[in-house]
Amino acid sequence: MPAFNPLVEKLSPPPVPSVFAWGRAYDGSKGPLIDLSQAVPGYPAHSEMLKLLGETASSTAFTGYGPIEGEAELRSVYAEHASRVYGASLGSDNIHITSGCNQAFVCAAMTVAGPGNTVLMTEPFYFNHETTLAMMGVKTAFVACAAENGFLPDLVSLEAAITPDVRALALVSPNNPTGAIYPPSLLEAIFRLCREKGIWLILDETYRDFMPVAGHAPHNLFSLAGWEETLISLYSFSKSFCIPGHRLGAITAGSSAVEQIAKIMDNLQICAPRAAQAAVAAALPLLADWREENRQEIGRRADALRSVMRGLTDWKLDAIGAYFAFVRHPFAGVGSAQVAEQLARRAGIICIPGAYFGDGQQNYLRFAFANADVPTIGRLKERLQNFFLS
Repeated sequence: MPAFNPLVEKLSPPPVPSVFAWGRAYDGSKGPLIDLSQAVPGYPAHSEMLKLLGETASSTAFTGYGPIEGEAELRSVYAEHASRVYGASLGSDNIHITSGCNQAFVCAAMTVAGPGNTVLMTEPFYFNHETTLAMMGVKTAFVACAAENGFLPDLVSLEAAITPDVRALALVSPNNPTGAIYPPSLLEAIFRLCREKGIWLILDETYRDFMPVAGHAPHNLFSLAGWEETLISLYSFSKSFCIPGHRLGAITAGSSAVEQIAKIMDNLQICAPRAAQAAVAAALPLLADWREENRQEIGRRADALRSVMRGLTDWKLDAIGAYFAFVRHPFAGVGSAQVAEQLARRAGIICIPGAYFGDGQQNYLRFAFANADVPTIGRLKERLQNFFLS
């Protein structure tokens, strides 16, 4: 039998299916299964969104190939939207539409780094970013983020980790898996460090629409002179519009970077799904109030989880924000995968082991609390209180 690509073969299987398998073994004795695993919206798409998707999907106008960089209307509408969000001046030439934010990261990483180069990441890290780089033959280096610092990176440690072979720093804010939200001042300091060191800053802002306070720009980086030479920002329409199955994301970058990304996208997919692009272009201004209501709902779910965790003695909520909470389990010396598997099988709670986000995260579990409504989150207290490892 011919050999497989060793860069792919050495990777572990995708983690989410294995976690779902644990949940399927649950016998229902504690009540309905509580799914806090994969980050999916815990409520349906708006009826107008579904109507638009149906109309565009049934139109022959979107059955052929489209522009590699994305539909002109969506690029324009999203540029206007992002300009308002960040208080900056962004144009269509700064936008490239992708098939989801994971693909946006693939494109961004391939644009700035190649085999043998290094991309710096924070730990805990988003596992798909790490495996993407591994498949590409790009090395990774990590800067540990401590719970006592809110899982935010330390500038001194970041600077020390930027060695000559580092081509980019990849960050996620609001963070996956911890939920930590990077303050604008910290992001600006990191941006300036990257610019000084001559490396790219790849900033994944998938969960930008679920900040705890509305109307505040996540950062001011797009207003800084020469931002185009340092920053590549990533975004996902999936969570905000509840359409993860339609795979739609966006990259905001300088026009020169967009030109390079188009070369990659042409080989990966040619163009992102066209019907979904047309539907989102129409929905972006129409559903602003609905999306704000969802932001508030996610905030209520975060508050519900905080309340649950305050009532528990041994389980600790070390970080929470946007979609995620990073929860320290009470079983010292026991691997996070073992704890998560037993939680799923015996208590009917599906979550992601901390070890999937870095070897140093064995004491943690990731709860994707946005998946569950407030009453469901309230049921966690009794189940966690009465959970013991067998």
